[in-house]
Amino acid sequence: MTILSVNPRSPLPLHVQAEHELRKLIGAARYRHGELLPDELTLAATLGVSRGTVRTAILRLVSEGLIERRPGVGTRVAPKTAESSVAAWRSLTREMAAKGIKVETYALKTQKRPAPRAAARALVVDPGTPIYRLDRLRGWRGMPVLHSRSWFHPRLGLKGNEDFTGPLYEVIQAATGVVADGATEELLAVAAEAKMAGLLRVRAGAPLLLRRHVVFDRGRRPFEYAEVHYVSDRYTLTIDLARGDR
Repeated sequence: MTILSVNPRSPLPLHVQAEHELRKLIGAARYRHGELLPDELTLAATLGVSRGTVRTAILRLVSEGLIERRPGVGTRVAPKTAESSVAAWRSLTREMAAKGIKVETYALKTQKRPAPRAAARALVVDPGTPIYRLDRLRGWRGMPVLHSRSWFHPRLGLKGNEDFTGPLYEVIQAATGVVADGATEELLAVAAEAKMAGLLRVRAGAPLLLRRHVVFDRGRRPFEYAEVHYVSDRYTLTIDLARGDR
C-alpha cells in the first residue's frame, strides 16, 4: 500500500509535494495495470491539501504524458506507447518482442492484385502486373496499432498460402530463400480516411503516421513495397542522427 503525505512545514510548495506523492502512487502495480486513480477529492483529503492543489499536481503529470484523464471515466496511468527505431531496421514482431510486447494479428488477407503505380515503380515492374498483396491489421493488448499493406515482387514466387502471422521476413526467407538485407524509408503525417479510421478505431481525420518502405535483398534488388499506417498516440518512432561534417 502506498502511503501519501505532505509536510506543511517544508519549504517546497504543497503542489510540488503533492506531485511527488502522486508520482509514487502511479508507480504502484495496481495503477500501472489500469486501475483508476482516486478522485481529486479523495486525494485532497488523504494529503490534507485543497482540491486545487491536487488538480495542479495532476495536470503536471498529464502534461508529461504519465497519466490521462477521461471525462466521465476518471484518471489512470497512461499506457506506454511502443517505440521503434530506424537505426536498426528489422521485423516489427521481433522488435516489439525485444521490448516485451507480443504483436497480435487481428485481420490478414493475401490476394493477387494489379500493381498500382507506386508499388510498380518501387519494385521495378510494369503498372498492372499481377503481384501478391498482403494486408494485415496488427496491434497489442487487444488494441489495433497499425495497418500494413505490402506488395511483393513476382520473382519471389509466393503461393498466397504462406502463414504471414509470423515475422514477415522470416516467413519470406523460409518460403523463398530470399533474405531481407536493407530498406529505404519515407515518413509522412497523414489524416485518417474513413475506412482506415474504422480499421484502427480512431475518428476520421485523426493524425496517423504513414511509413512507406522498400525492402531489398542481398543483391540490392527490391522485393517488397509497403505502406504502413500507425496510430500516432500508440506508437513512437525514434531516429538516431549523426553529423556528417565532423
